[in-house]
Amino acid sequence: MKYRKINIFSFAKFQAILFAIGGLIAGILYSFGGLIIDAMVSIGWITSQETPGLSYGTVLAFGALIGMPFIFATFGFIFGVAEAILFNLFARWLGKISINFEK
Repeated sequence: MKYRKINIFSFAKFQAILFAIGGLIAGILYSFGGLIIDAMVSIGWITSQETPGLSYGTVLAFGALIGMPFIFATFGFIFGVAEAILFNLFARWLGKISINFEK
């Protein structure tokens, strides 16, 4: 198959979903990583000038589980629109892009 044009909105939705998954993974790493570090400071296994240990900041870090996927998905949608527009412009000048599928 050879493609000359991508539907901008459908590609932007696809990118938003991919970025949201990446944002969820980043949110999990951020919140649980922060929880582990704060817990280790609280029980005295490590010392840190940056964190007092378990606090309201630890609870707020779990907001990253909602915030990061949302922010990543928003940027993924914006980048998806830009990428699809650029693809449609360059495919017109450079020729079709060939993609092979197997059954």
